[in-house]
Amino acid sequence: MILLRKRSVGVKAFFFLGSENKTHFLFPTFTHTEAFSPVSTMVSGGEFLYISLEVLIAVGCCLGNMLVIWAVWRSGALNKPTFCLIVSLAVADFLVGAVAIPLAVTVDLHIKIPFHACLFISCFLIVPLQASVLTLLAIAVDRCLRVCIPFRYKATITKKRSWFLAAVCWILASFLGFLPMFGWYNHDTLTRYNSTSIECQFLDVIPITYLIHFIFEGCFLPPLAVMIALYCYIFFKIRSVRAGMSETSTCKKKEHQLATSLVLVLALFIVCWLPLHTIQSITYYNQSIHVPSIALYFGILLSHANSMVNPVVYAFRIPKIKREYRKIWRRMICQQQQADTNSSRTAASNTTDSHDGRVHVKISPQGGATDMTDSTVK
Repeated sequence: MILLRKRSVGVKAFFFLGSENKTHFLFPTFTHTEAFSPVSTMVSGGEFLYISLEVLIAVGCCLGNMLVIWAVWRSGALNKPTFCLIVSLAVADFLVGAVAIPLAVTVDLHIKIPFHACLFISCFLIVPLQASVLTLLAIAVDRCLRVCIPFRYKATITKKRSWFLAAVCWILASFLGFLPMFGWYNHDTLTRYNSTSIECQFLDVIPITYLIHFIFEGCFLPPLAVMIALYCYIFFKIRSVRAGMSETSTCKKKEHQLATSLVLVLALFIVCWLPLHTIQSITYYNQSIHVPSIALYFGILLSHANSMVNPVVYAFRIPKIKREYRKIWRRMICQQQQADTNSSRTAASNTTDSHDGRVHVKISPQGGATDMTDSTVK
């Protein structure tokens, strides 16, 4: 999902923004036929706040997903099928924070590059975002199978098949993202410029029809509908199994925790994505509607934050990774404490206070005997 900016390559949301009779950060004037949707502009202070929040989200995406990958690798959980998909999701979300968001901000500097280089950057930004959505769908399918066929799950979903599914998600995401490179781009842009170099602008190279009708309506809404159906089926399946068995306190707790986790997964996905796409659909099909810029910024930040909260949803609720997190933090704290202790011991061994008010410092030159020099304390 791509944030469409007239003056920049955007990230993870469809948006077509414009302002009247002037160029503005994120809300520029559209002069070609595919421009639309007048929106109000935000003051420079608001822009600074927005960029600052984007930076924080990018840092959170990188650190959080790096921690997920590290924890899964340290715990040896890569041998289990479900964790293959979790790592695939973490890699996709890491690329959103490490590549997509920084590139989007960098291109705001109006860099002038060859047309096909700009097209490649624009297409590359779509890949990790599509991979994230597809992997979310794969995880939903995996969890559905775990609930529906618990006795055949291990035989059906093997490690090899999980890695194959993760690879399919990335191959499909790459195909969807780089499809404009095979001719589905704005050919008019090349004729408008006298040279092959252009000021890289997302909408100048990527057609709106590709983004709205193909990516959003074809590649986002269907997975969302499937995930809703899967999680609803899982939830009611758990309730039906629970109603037909003798309930103990432990069983109730486990079932309630599983049901809550599944509802939370679906709810967070909808909360992060639905507001922005709702506004996008309204502004696309009714260009006369005036959208406050603060609403757009809020929706954009929510869509970006989806990659930051995924480590919490898919990792912190998994006991094995949660235990590994604790081991990592304990190790880091112990190393810091050990470093402080060693530093204190070194200082204590090299400096001693005497009763006569003098400080005796030991000097140990290489190859020589230890000398004692006295310095009077002033």
